[in-house]
Amino acid sequence: MKLTTLTTAILMSTAGVALAGGGAPVPEGAMKDDPSGRPGKVLSEAECTKAWEMAGPDGDTLSKDKATPFILNFQMVDTSDDAEISAEEWKEGCAKGWVSADASTADDMGDTPSEPESDKM
Repeated sequence: MKLTTLTTAILMSTAGVALAGGGAPVPEGAMKDDPSGRPGKVLSEAECTKAWEMAGPDGDTLSKDKATPFILNFQMVDTSDDAEISAEEWKEGCAKGWVSADASTADDMGDTPSEPESDKM
């Protein structure tokens, strides 16, 4: 009797595991690199350049206080960890949606074409 009960219990527990399978599939895109936290709109090259000029028209790099109104996550854009944003880091941030134009700069960027004239046809 004990052997029958034990065998039945083992069969039921292994059958449950075998029928359960691997579970739900991993959502598409869940394993992509560079999680940005809150990516925004990806700025065009012209919009990105215009935002760079507005943020720091007098230098090759931006300090955190100048970049903050435009950057969603400063540490993610500052890939060199030098507490300044270079023009190259800025462009990479634009391409990943980490640079934005807030409400006060959106009016200034209104004349900026969303794509360069050479790309239009």
